[in-house]
Formats: sequence, structure tokens, C-alpha cells
Amino acid sequence: MGMLPTVADVLALDTVRRGNPHVVAGADRLDTRVRWVHVGEIADIAHLLRGGELVLTTGVALPGEPGKLAAYVSDLAAVGASGLIVELGRRFVRELPPAVVKAAEEHGLPLITLARETPFVQITESVHARIIDIQLQELRASEQLHEVFTELSVEGAAPAEVLGQVARFSGRPVLLENLAHQVLACDAAGADTGVILANWETRSRSVSPTERTAYDATAGWLVTMVGARGQDWGRLIMFCDAPPTPHDIVLTERAATTLALGRLIERHQESLERQAHGTIIAGILTHAFSDPDEAAARARAVGVPLTGRRLISAVVRLTAPPGTALGEQARLGELAEATAAACREVRFPALVGALDQSRVGVLLPLPPRTAAEATLGALAERLRAAFTSPFVLAAGSVVESVKDVRRSFLEAEQVAEVAVRQPDGRAFYRLPDLRLRGLLHLLRDDARLQTFAERELSTLLAHDAQRHGDLTRILRIYLDAGRNKAVAAQKAHLSRPAFYDRLRRLERVLETDLDDVESCLSLHVALLALETFRRENP
Repeated sequence: MGMLPTVADVLALDTVRRGNPHVVAGADRLDTRVRWVHVGEIADIAHLLRGGELVLTTGVALPGEPGKLAAYVSDLAAVGASGLIVELGRRFVRELPPAVVKAAEEHGLPLITLARETPFVQITESVHARIIDIQLQELRASEQLHEVFTELSVEGAAPAEVLGQVARFSGRPVLLENLAHQVLACDAAGADTGVILANWETRSRSVSPTERTAYDATAGWLVTMVGARGQDWGRLIMFCDAPPTPHDIVLTERAATTLALGRLIERHQESLERQAHGTIIAGILTHAFSDPDEAAARARAVGVPLTGRRLISAVVRLTAPPGTALGEQARLGELAEATAAACREVRFPALVGALDQSRVGVLLPLPPRTAAEATLGALAERLRAAFTSPFVLAAGSVVESVKDVRRSFLEAEQVAEVAVRQPDGRAFYRLPDLRLRGLLHLLRDDARLQTFAERELSTLLAHDAQRHGDLTRILRIYLDAGRNKAVAAQKAHLSRPAFYDRLRRLERVLETDLDDVESCLSLHVALLALETFRRENP
């Protein structure tokens, strides 16, 4: 990002150096920015200036009296001129009158003499070319900003994506919080997230500027409100080690607008808190964080302490198939909100967020001296009361630290997978509740189990495939009915003679006796295993 040249930059230009420049006053102010260069040979030039101009003169029309010369300099300083360059030789032969130098020193106006005659037009051209180039760069950058944020708005990008772009454009850390000073998203731009989030709520409460966008020099924060007018819901904070540039201000305000628009678009979907929680859970599951401490710091910033607690992961899944993808998204959003509300009601701070299109993830720090069963029971009871659609709540093992959370989640997901297919009305499910299915699920990647299932069923599956038959389904119904032929025939919607006929065909294809208990047990286990494989790889 370009910035306007300083007086020192102008003095370094070849066109100026040929004039042999010499700083006679205001040497400590050479870092003043130059907005434009103005050539002027009249005494009352100040009223033509807007501030930021570097004035070039030969001094031919300047007054002789010291008092009027001093007034000329003080007027220039008063309108904010960035400096005065006087070419010696025409009016002032070897040096400037003491009154001019003294006034410039008093007013902190950089004053420079040129000992050699210099074409002013070359100076103005070289400085102006540079200024216009910088303005063009700024224009291009602001157009790029405009494009990027318009695209993010149209896509309804998540807060994390918007913050990612702000961090990329500014190179500075940036954070979004709600009005209760809980962190909704944070991009550390390579800085230490733990340091940024440390003791967040207290630090944030101490910074409360009155304008919608303001820089708090003490904290080094550029703060802008986020929300539609009259309905603010958060603050966007950029961490600056120096006062923010105009570019930083435009950037944060543009980002705040994008976030406000995104919130309006997503009102009906997940709330921002759910998104923030979901991002942290996803980060733990995909190893996105540099270490478990970062995950813990982020969770602490949203009010969920994970350190030094036993942790349990749970997955909530909808069981009834929803009508449309959109309906499913909305119901999942409601389920996530209901789960979060249930956690609040039973006073368990927990991370709750959607894991994907069909599952809500919960990471729950167990209260000290509380059994997991009691906690899950209380949670399930509240959730059943509040959320009417059918769902299963499945939990993984209790783990001792954030780094083992992933394992607990994978287990909860596996339990949910099995429980969704055969829910039996329990308040919640854990691995021991799944019994044989749970065992087969855990062994599903084992080649020995796959070989066993193939050996038991391959001839039957091949027979059905070739003849578009349904003998596998008949076998399943028969075994599920506890080998009660009358019940099985009814479930298969067949007359008994027709059903008996199918069983005889089954026995021929399998070359086995279906009255033999052990053969049936083997076939049943093989069928359950097959289902497990198919679920993993539909």
C-alpha cells in the first residue's frame, strides 16, 4: 500500500538534489507528508492552499519588512503547508533573512534553500507523477477490496472467511466479538492467538469508543460497530501497532458491512455463536490448530473452559428423513440451537455446533464429581422436552484432555451411525449399548471380518444380483423375526406357502440348513457386518 511521499522523499529526488538543497529550519519535521507541490510567487498565497502542499518560490514578490516575512511563514504553517523551498539567487542572494528562518523554526515548518537555479516544473512533475501513481495504487486496492467483499457478501461467507480477508489485506490480527464481549471469530494473522485472547472479556470492556469507528490509542485497537443501524450485534477489532492508515479504516468498515449483511442473510440459519462453536469443533477434528492450547484458548474466549476438565463428546442426529435439503438445513439449525439451549438450562457450558448437514456436535466439559451418565441423561431430558422431531443422542468415551477429543468424537459418530438405524428409544447411546452391532462396527475395517462376511454370503449375493432376486432380504426378515416363519411371512407380505418356498430356495443357494441355530447365527452376523461395510462406503 503506497503512502504519500514525505518532505525528505522529495529532497532525495534527483531533480531537487541538482539544486543543492539545504535544510535551514524544521529539520525534525521532514517526515511530514506532501499531498501536492505548489509554485507561487505571491505573498498572500496561504488562502489558496488546502494543507499538505510543499511551496516552491524564488521569493521575488515577498515583502522586505521582517514582520511581514514572519507573517508569510506563519500563515503557511497555519493552513498546514508541508514545507517551503526557496531558490536563492534572485531575491535572497546567499541566505534567507533571519526573520524567515526564526519564524519557520518557531512554527515547525520545514524550510529548505536551493543554492543552484532549478527548473521548478521538473520538481513538480516528478513529485506529482509519484503522488498520482500512489493514488492509482490506492484506487486499485480499494477496487480490489470492493470486489472481494462484494463477492463475500453475495456468497454469504462465514465470519471466519471475512476476517481471513481482512487479515490478508492488512497483515494485522482482527477479531469479531458479540455485545457480551464473547469472541465469535478471530484471525491472528500469524500472531499468537493465546496472547490476543488472554483475559479477553475484561480487556474488551475497558475499550468503549463513542463513535461507530474509532481508534483507541491506549489499547492499539481500531474498533468498528457491526450491525444494521439501531440493531448492532457486535464489534470488529483490528489490532494496530501504530495509528491505522486510511486503508485500514476503509477495510474494517467494509468488512463490518459484509458481516452485517451476512448476518441478515443467515438470520434463519445457524446463529453466529453456533458458527463460532462449530468452527472450533471442526478445528479440533481436522487438526487445524497448531496445538491443543490454541483450541482451549478459543473455547475459553467463547465462555467454555476445557483445560483441566474431563471432556465428553456427543453427536445429535436427526432420525426422520427430512423433505428437502433446505428443510434439513433449517431443522439442523433448530436442533443445534435447541441443544445449546438445553446445555444452558442444565448449566453446562459446552461447545455446540453443526458438524455437517445431518449432525450436531457437542463438546462438554464435565462438572467436577459428576458422572457422565447423569450429565448426558439431564441433557437428553431437556432436549427431548424442547425439540419434538425424533433424534438420537450418542456419546463417546470420557477423555482427560483436548488432544484426545478427536477420538471421543469419532466414537460418538460411530455410535450415532448405528443407533440411527435401530433406535430403541433410549435417552442416549454409548458404545456398550450397541452390543454386537457396536463390536462389528469397531471391527468393520478388519480384513478378517470382511472375508468372513464374503464367505458366508457371496453365493447368495451373486444369485440375487444375476436374477434381480430378493432372497437376501427374505433371509434378513427371517433372522430378524427370530426364525419364526409365520411372523416372517407376514413381514415379507407373502403367503406362508410362498414364504416356505423361498426358504427352501435359500437353503439350496447357501447349501445350508436354516433350522440349524449356529448356521443362522453365522449368517445373521455376516448380514450385520455387511450393513456396517455398506454404511461406511455406500
